[in-house]
Amino acid sequence: MRILVLSPEYPPHVVGGLGKHVHEISEQLVQQGVEVYLVTPGYPGSALYEEKNGVHIFRSSLYEVNPLGFIDHVLQMNINLLQLAIEIIKTKGGFSLIHVHDWLVGFAGKALKNAFQLPLVATVHATEHGRNHGIHNELQNYIHKTEWMLTYEAWQVIACSNYMAEEMKRVFALPANKITVIPNGINASKFSVGKKELAVFRQNYASPEEKIVLSVGRLVHEKGMHVLLDAFAHVLCSVPNAKLVIVGKGGERESLESKSRQMGIEQKVYFTGFMSEDDLLCLYKCANIAVFPSLYEPFGIVALEGMAAQVPTIVSDTGGLGEIVVEGEDGLKALPGDCQALSQKIVNLLQNEEWAASLAKNAWLKVNDIYNWTRIAGQTKALYEDVIEQKSNNSWFSFVQHTLEGR
Repeated sequence: MRILVLSPEYPPHVVGGLGKHVHEISEQLVQQGVEVYLVTPGYPGSALYEEKNGVHIFRSSLYEVNPLGFIDHVLQMNINLLQLAIEIIKTKGGFSLIHVHDWLVGFAGKALKNAFQLPLVATVHATEHGRNHGIHNELQNYIHKTEWMLTYEAWQVIACSNYMAEEMKRVFALPANKITVIPNGINASKFSVGKKELAVFRQNYASPEEKIVLSVGRLVHEKGMHVLLDAFAHVLCSVPNAKLVIVGKGGERESLESKSRQMGIEQKVYFTGFMSEDDLLCLYKCANIAVFPSLYEPFGIVALEGMAAQVPTIVSDTGGLGEIVVEGEDGLKALPGDCQALSQKIVNLLQNEEWAASLAKNAWLKVNDIYNWTRIAGQTKALYEDVIEQKSNNSWFSFVQHTLEGR
């Protein structure tokens, strides 16, 4: 089986969880006998082609004309990806289907589907409606309609959680039999770091007597970091030696730093900005607890990272996060936006280390059993096989071919 994958990002150029997901699932699919040809945007200094762990990675050329705005950027990216993908399909041949990740590459996916009569599978990692709690302006409406177009054109749509499946049914009027729920995963083996190395690394973020409360995510409203700051001010009243470390970049960093100063807790909050994967793995292992206070989260791969690192984890009871964690069994949950409830959960874990450790152990067992990439890739491959079989028994493609020949 040979598949063509379109993704707006791929390591080492990664913006969020989408790039990590595509990377892990692609390499695991190769391990299970699937030929993966991945097409993704290039970046300064990137190789136009390379093979890594069996994945054939093709990167498009950089723009010759600077885009005027975000939508121009997206459309130019799709044209570049489309041109490259056409060359790959014509040169290599034998592709069974196309798999696109999110609306950002949806235009190219749709064009390839119809030009080469290949079934289209789409993974929707989030929706514009969910991110903004509705559609409120022209840009959001444009993205929303593009997402709808992608789910309409796709033979099957993959949702990362039951929450996302229900959301797509509601906002796109997508029939249930067109959606398959396959979760994100985690490579727990990455979190093996020597204790001596950690002791030195930890000094960069906290003093020896401080307890690290770690949060990782883009610094945007939907990730709820402003709620975490409010909660942490209350935490310091009960646990004065706590230290909040926030990893990530985004448009709200300046306002969050300003908020911490206004609250008088800036000495107890550390904003790291972007962090390399190796450093992030070390920081997870240094943390006493991990907190993910999202207001909207289709899945929440960061929660799996905390659980895989055996860090006691607290999440907002929303979206996919609420499905990952079982309250009091392998983590704790707080109502999204409730800083009082969140602060109490944090204090409870920091003051009850033995209980926190038991939650972390259960969480580690869970991620290794349910959220491992071998299992998830198997589910994805089974979906591919089902789509390919359905396509072979369907007359839609021959109908389109007959219509075009008759023109």
